[in-house]
Amino acid sequence: MTVQPEDFHPAAGFPPGTRDDWRRLAAAVLEKSGAGAGPPEEVLAHETYDGVTLSPLYDASDLPADPGVPGVAPFVRGTRAAGGVVSGWDVRQRHAHPDPAVTREAVLADLENGVTSIWLVLGDGALDPAALPGTLEGVYLDLAPVVLDAGAGTAEAAEAFLRLLGERGVVPAGGNLGADPIGLRARTGVHVPLTGAVELARRAREIPPLRAITVDATPYHDAGGSDAEELGCSLATGVAYLRALTGGGLTVEEAFGQIEFRYAATADQFLTIAKFRAARLLWARVAEACGVPAHGGQAQHAVTSSAMMTGRDPWVNMLRTTLACFGAGIGGAGAVTVQPFDARLGLPDAFARRIARNTHALLVEEANVARVVDPAGGSWYAERLTADLAGKAWEWFQEIERAGGAEAALDRLIPGRLAATWARRSDGIARRRDPITGVSEFPDLGERRPVRNPAPEPAGGGLPRVHYAQGFEDLRDRADRAATRPEVFLATIGPVAAHTARASFAANLFQAGGVATVTSGPLTDPAALAEAFRGSGTAVACLCSSDKLYGEHAAAVAGELRRAGARKVWLAGKGDYEGVDATIHAGCDALDVLRTTFDDLGVTP
Repeated sequence: MTVQPEDFHPAAGFPPGTRDDWRRLAAAVLEKSGAGAGPPEEVLAHETYDGVTLSPLYDASDLPADPGVPGVAPFVRGTRAAGGVVSGWDVRQRHAHPDPAVTREAVLADLENGVTSIWLVLGDGALDPAALPGTLEGVYLDLAPVVLDAGAGTAEAAEAFLRLLGERGVVPAGGNLGADPIGLRARTGVHVPLTGAVELARRAREIPPLRAITVDATPYHDAGGSDAEELGCSLATGVAYLRALTGGGLTVEEAFGQIEFRYAATADQFLTIAKFRAARLLWARVAEACGVPAHGGQAQHAVTSSAMMTGRDPWVNMLRTTLACFGAGIGGAGAVTVQPFDARLGLPDAFARRIARNTHALLVEEANVARVVDPAGGSWYAERLTADLAGKAWEWFQEIERAGGAEAALDRLIPGRLAATWARRSDGIARRRDPITGVSEFPDLGERRPVRNPAPEPAGGGLPRVHYAQGFEDLRDRADRAATRPEVFLATIGPVAAHTARASFAANLFQAGGVATVTSGPLTDPAALAEAFRGSGTAVACLCSSDKLYGEHAAAVAGELRRAGARKVWLAGKGDYEGVDATIHAGCDALDVLRTTFDDLGVTP
């Protein structure tokens, strides 16, 4: 291998580039492409659901304040001071099967194959807290931390676990008793006093490094909320717990040591990276205000988003969770849970759990993601995004505090804010600005999904639980229930080169709702197209061709299709043509198009 000399400078001989140079070149390209006039930063920028502007270009001038160094307040760059070959995050696998024997077997398999901690869901149709001793038989609790998630049964589950520790005479390697009364209210609407969580924290402080409190922010994410909204709600919840814990006799330092935060990680890797970095910055700010800056290193548990998971084409979930795990790892999460790809279908099988485990192994051991602490540190984009996201989250946290804190804000403020964000997100999904691969884009009508045993239904009554794909998947289910699959006739006008792009677009859109498409073939004669339409047996047609051929043939073809019995005539593209009812195009409301098509075809709800 050739080794370059130390004084080698690849950019030597080239004039230095400036932002003005980029503006000039980018403006010329945009003008030529017809994408729009104006400053390139404005034309190419877009906003997140939090109102954070994502620019097309960043440089050193975008860097915020010094983020510090890893392992030191404000902990933006992580709570650990070093990485290394054997380092990595805590690989935490979730288990919710109600059968203790099945869960025990799955837990042991996980621990033998790379998992380092266990997350047990108890109650509400999942595992019975009384079954904990048998479920954890053979598990070395001094080596493998256990995190409990028992909802309204937290006290019972925690008591069973603490009794088990006493019977075995072991000090746990870590873990969490899972007390989260505010999170429980957010999920289920059930009001539980904070006093029970305080009592568990008093007991847990005598068994370090066991924690008692989980601030689960995923209910806000699962209700369709944004990243800053999830962060702000978690911060308000954490502060409420600090007040309760210190009011219950714990020192400020002990109170900080009892709390762990759980956040959702999504396939948007950069926002996920920024979210975990911003969460630490925010919690460090709270610790500084409390006078204990050294104790502000936030314990973080990342779980791949439930909202982003799809029931259709579930294999794509492997890619989504890999990106989410990558983002959480790069973002510095201490523990990461990868949900099995079949999570939307029911209880995962051994294969799905194995793939979830191996996702961690691939990233840590093959991709070396954990070798370096905070790989995103110093990136102009990542640092700016972290700071901007933290700023939006802090504003939301302050709004919650002004409303009386997390508990009071759950009455109206938080649900209203999340609902508004979900409405905006839903519009983006419906218009496919936020594409969902395998569902709103590139659906497979012939897919054969794996069958799984039903998972326990989570308790309802609190914030809604949404899935990004639910609008399209509901229509797919409706189409599958029909006696015959609904179809749309694609009247492809002219040669293949003229109609292929729009025919593919139209087929993709209709199939996203479970509607099959029948293509006429490269015809131009209106009578021939009408004859092909009659043979299709459907009542809805869509014209597909170039703008030029639309100008020559669209009105005539639409008229013949009407005479042949077409109830609705769509056109792929834009423009007004006689006989055409409406158009489909990039940015149109695909869900509205599909629902209208179902009505026109008489598909029952």
